Amino acid sequence: MPESDEQPPPPSTPSSTTTTTAPPIYIHPRREPFEHGLLPIPKLIFTDGSQTLVSIRNKLLSLSSTSSYRANSEAIAESLQISNENARLVIETIASVLHNDSDPIVTVNSLQIGSVGVNVFDLMLFLYIQSYKRLLPKGHKDSAAVADVWPSTSTFDGFLSALSPLQLVRSNSRRFMPSQADEEAHQLSYLQKHLGNILSLLAESVEGDSEESLVLSMEKLEHLGFLIFFGEKGSERIPLSQNAPFFANSDPEMPAVPVPAAQVHDWLLENIASALTRITERASAKENGPTNASDQDMPMADVSASSVKSSPSPRGPSFIEGISKSSYVRLRNDIKGSSVKVINCHESVIYILAPLKYATVYGCSDATIVLGAVGKAVRVEHCERVHVIAAAKRICIANCRECVFFLGVNQTPLLVGDNHKLQILELKVFCIFSLCAFYLLAFLDSIMLVAPYNTFYPLLEEHLKEVGIDPTINRWDSPVALGVVDPHDSLSHPAGVSDVQTESASPVDPDQFTNFLVPNWFEGQQSGSTKDNPFPLPDAYLASQQRNHKNLEETKHILKDNELDDSRKREVATALHVCFKDWLYASGNIRQLYCLQGE
Repeated sequence: MPESDEQPPPPSTPSSTTTTTAPPIYIHPRREPFEHGLLPIPKLIFTDGSQTLVSIRNKLLSLSSTSSYRANSEAIAESLQISNENARLVIETIASVLHNDSDPIVTVNSLQIGSVGVNVFDLMLFLYIQSYKRLLPKGHKDSAAVADVWPSTSTFDGFLSALSPLQLVRSNSRRFMPSQADEEAHQLSYLQKHLGNILSLLAESVEGDSEESLVLSMEKLEHLGFLIFFGEKGSERIPLSQNAPFFANSDPEMPAVPVPAAQVHDWLLENIASALTRITERASAKENGPTNASDQDMPMADVSASSVKSSPSPRGPSFIEGISKSSYVRLRNDIKGSSVKVINCHESVIYILAPLKYATVYGCSDATIVLGAVGKAVRVEHCERVHVIAAAKRICIANCRECVFFLGVNQTPLLVGDNHKLQILELKVFCIFSLCAFYLLAFLDSIMLVAPYNTFYPLLEEHLKEVGIDPTINRWDSPVALGVVDPHDSLSHPAGVSDVQTESASPVDPDQFTNFLVPNWFEGQQSGSTKDNPFPLPDAYLASQQRNHKNLEETKHILKDNELDDSRKREVATALHVCFKDWLYASGNIRQLYCLQGE
């Protein structure tokens, strides 16, 4: 970026008339592109800054309409030399993290998204951040305190590839996600370093008095909203052009005059530096103050269902952390904001029955996690022996093993990293008693831990409609598997495995299909129209469900009609009661009965 002789203005404030006592408005990175918008496809990663991307941008603009600047999947595939399937995946991923909810790719039917295409300038920003590397997970400061809840070794450990990124992430001490403050600082530092190149992808060249220079229009500046925004906790996000001193007083009826890109560059750098200083100061102050539930380094010895609940943040996601050996439910009124992160939960059943935009499940083991309707994206990462039940627009599964996924999804599930022994099911209805089949199967085959589920709750259809999920489209059975090595992780991977494909998922045998019922946790408080699973079942699973129901009815009739004297009937009832009680304790599901009784 060319140097500017002008002095950069001070960090942005709400307006020139704001009193001196008003708090400043700081710049923040949008977390969504960095958390849900990275694809481990080598041809999407450019290491030469904007040099190659500028030529790709120009080619795409030549192939697009001059009025819309949109590129469809065919144009993207041709320009990036990728398959049409990966080009469509690029568009779907951008749609899931785009800052503008009125953009056509956000509102269009999933089947038409490839032909509608994406704005070329949004695509350029998406491609540029594919060079971003996430922070490494942090080691827990008290590994002994978490030894009883960290996922135990399984029979599959001996067969893990020596090249597995999952092994590289894990060690004898518990690994934790970086804190929100750490991630924000890392993302801001990345933007600070690459801001000049990013602006050059949005800027236009003009002939000056002596040399060619770059200018930025107000319209192009708004595309930066894909990566950054101004705002503070509890406040609305402010469009960049409204907060920029050079566009703040522009007449909406008249096009604003473009400004030198160097001026925008200096103004943004000043604001990023102020935001980083603030994060550092707040982190220093927190070291001397009490921790709260949103801190990522909370000792697990202090974590229980009674001490750690969801931690809402008006600007960021709500956290559900450290739930161990309990059942836990959150309804719509319990969640602030539109995103949820379920982190480091073990041997528990967690219900999040609410409409959401984003959901993340990280570092959980031996748990069942039921997500309501997630309209943008779900990411499940570094989990073991976890059952995830989700109705979502799309889902990404990274570095998981021995997990089962019960899905109603409008887009193909994405598998990245080192995944082992995954099972993907269509979304169904759950019944606590039918889990007996799962534990019998686990006893017979200790490696294949699978259980076919289905689910619904009274407000599911209302939540699906609210977040834009179409229950008539379910692509649960067509997952896309990408590379074993995720280039966005800050891990050193062995050479020669970057092009190895991750293990795909296998569908569950329809004969193993059973039902599961989501408990009515707060009877009378949830009234809705959903009486059954809104996602249609494939014929094989529907037939299996009907057979199971028929067998159950026949068993009931046999027990009812069998000519037994009273003593024999008591013996049968006692035997059934003892077997079921033993299973409840052995499986840990006795906790759910305690929760249903209001303990």
